[in-house]
Amino acid sequence: MSESISEQVVSLVGQSVDEQRLLDTATLLVGIPSPTGNAGAVADRLAELLSGEGFAVERPVTGHPKSPAVVARFDTGKPGRVLQFNGHLDTVHLPFVPPRIEDGVMYGSGVSDMKGGVAAAVEAMRIVRDGDLLSSGGVMLTAHDLHEAPWGDGTQVNTLIAEGFTGDGVLLPEYHCHNCPVVGRGQAMFQVRVARDGEPCHEVLGGIEQPSVISAGAQLIGRFSALDRELEQLTHPLAGRESLFVGQVHSGEIFNQSPVELVLEGTRRWLPGNTFHTVRQEFESILSEVADATGTTICADFTESRGAYEVDQDDPLVRSFQAAVAGVSGEALPVGAKPFVDDGNAFVALGGVPAITHGPAALGAHTVNEECQVAELVRVASVYALSAIAFCQAGTVEEDA
Repeated sequence: MSESISEQVVSLVGQSVDEQRLLDTATLLVGIPSPTGNAGAVADRLAELLSGEGFAVERPVTGHPKSPAVVARFDTGKPGRVLQFNGHLDTVHLPFVPPRIEDGVMYGSGVSDMKGGVAAAVEAMRIVRDGDLLSSGGVMLTAHDLHEAPWGDGTQVNTLIAEGFTGDGVLLPEYHCHNCPVVGRGQAMFQVRVARDGEPCHEVLGGIEQPSVISAGAQLIGRFSALDRELEQLTHPLAGRESLFVGQVHSGEIFNQSPVELVLEGTRRWLPGNTFHTVRQEFESILSEVADATGTTICADFTESRGAYEVDQDDPLVRSFQAAVAGVSGEALPVGAKPFVDDGNAFVALGGVPAITHGPAALGAHTVNEECQVAELVRVASVYALSAIAFCQAGTVEEDA
């Protein structure tokens, strides 16, 4: 059946958002420092809050006993779809900024990325439960640590997925809201080390006779640039093109010394249909050829962040979400791509669960100047509650098969 939301329900949900309760939740979460790897205290407090409000709460360890994940559920007791809200509680390793609210804007560490969004998702759960707004199915909230790279590796959410803590669709309240992202590129991060035997030495005392790690590095960069030009031809109508990007190069101590090592770092992004295995083989082939040609040793860490994915634009999750957005804002969002990788890639690739990233129009992610308008948190809470109503109203999952 087509997902639809009546004007009466849209109005009721809008009136049901308790702004102060939402801000109290966001203030609570933002107020507890939780750098990646150390989100245990805020996870504990979120679990206590949800348990105290009557939600069924589990604390699966999911490979990270320092900070067990939080899983909260509201189940109508009637067969139907389950909509999952998933968010990370960890923040990047920057100086902690306590929460404050001024002139309708909330500030503080993690309010943009993504504790504000998690608080909005919690408020959405309250709305659908307290208003008895779900005709079937239920809502599940999952929250976890180990998201932010390079301190985290994504393994906690991977384990949640592997252990079956998934719904029939998932919304992720990251700071992305200008389109409905149905496709995302995969990403790998790389660090390449070019080395030669021996010790650093003056250029006129034997250095010029040594294999040049800088010349080898230049050849690598040239090969990478050529490959990137080829990748311009691999495009997707929504996601753009594949790419290979070099962002850092380091070598040497002083201008006339022959160094023994060069390090370069960057990213490789690919489209649905391509695989991490294929792009890694292509990358490693270039390293081997340049090493043979320059007399150097070249090795690399080539680490997958997340794989590429695409969600059917006619999926019930997409239809439900778009109906919710239209109810709140007056019109649906254009379909598009997600420019970054996040946990949504993992839900699609590892769990086969359709995922949409949508959160507040927040600013300052990965800085000490995170901020989010209170009105945006309220908006996201309404969109999530309405998405759950539309997604769960259509009966059992089997009816969609």
